[in-house]
Amino acid sequence: MTDSLVFTHTTLAARVHFGSGLAARHVAAEVEGLGARRVMLITTKSRAAPAGIARDLPVALSWTDVVQHVPVAKAEEARRAAAEADIDLIVAVGGGSTTGLAKAVALTSGIPIVAVPTTYAGSEATDVWGLTDEAGKTTGSDPRVLPVAIVYDAALTVSLPVPLSVASGLNAIAHCVDSLWAPRADPINAGLATEGIRALASGLRSIHADPLSTEGRQNALLGTYLAAVAFASAGSGLHHKVCHVLGGAFGLPHAETHATVLPYVTAFNTPSAPDAERRLADAFGADTGLDGLGALRLDIDAPVALRDYGLAEADVPRAAELILPAVPPSNPRPVTRGDLERLLEAAWAGTPPETL
Repeated sequence: MTDSLVFTHTTLAARVHFGSGLAARHVAAEVEGLGARRVMLITTKSRAAPAGIARDLPVALSWTDVVQHVPVAKAEEARRAAAEADIDLIVAVGGGSTTGLAKAVALTSGIPIVAVPTTYAGSEATDVWGLTDEAGKTTGSDPRVLPVAIVYDAALTVSLPVPLSVASGLNAIAHCVDSLWAPRADPINAGLATEGIRALASGLRSIHADPLSTEGRQNALLGTYLAAVAFASAGSGLHHKVCHVLGGAFGLPHAETHATVLPYVTAFNTPSAPDAERRLADAFGADTGLDGLGALRLDIDAPVALRDYGLAEADVPRAAELILPAVPPSNPRPVTRGDLERLLEAAWAGTPPETL
């Protein structure tokens, strides 16, 4: 960003319903308003949709075969089932994988989505889709996959275990941080990202202290939405390019990977991004952005090392090789393969990010 304030900003359109305990009412109103007659309800086997949400819906197809990173084969199965059932609306209740599968169906069918997130993934507020196959993870953006409505209900997140809440919330903070230097970063994205960090940091500390805190979970959901809107406009920066490769090519879990990698990308980029550094320090209420992020991570027992989530040290050179071509040319600091190997080695071992 420059002092001339010359930029082009895109804000994606979606209705947002917010209110603890109101999900069923809001979903029913959307189904009625959209005139849907045959709903595909996507949930997971482990986290089924609350009975109150599904009870009054015209559900023609219930789908629970949801897999992280959305394998192409699983997407094709869901697409065929939706076509055979003549589905005219998808209601996705769950985390990023659930929303991701709904997007995969919408990508080829144009069926609208009502998203009911139960984590802090943020996928519900973006037009970004992702699919994986033997070659790794492919991502893109398409207006057909942007949900027409989002229903946020803090009561639906209370059963999310604290460690997963922490990892998912840090994933949302990663959306904020990456939005400060992504290819389409602009002052509007920066403002959204800064407020998103404040809400998420407050919410995650409250959740860690009291998992039943409605206020904490409401703040985390609000921050998640702000983060996702900023990210959808700004695009994917270095952090997300790193994590997409780690998830798609090496099968690492999504939220924990983002939570672990974030301080290392922050340490790498902020010396070359003074405006982003000032915003991060202000948002975290700390002397530096990295200090503030580090203090939050200590307070909430954040994930520490990629080796804890399945990455082998021997995978680091290959991961760096795969990430390098995807690094945005606009990244505030030039990136070499050696840089990526050092960053990944540090994240693999969990060494202090200040050493980068």
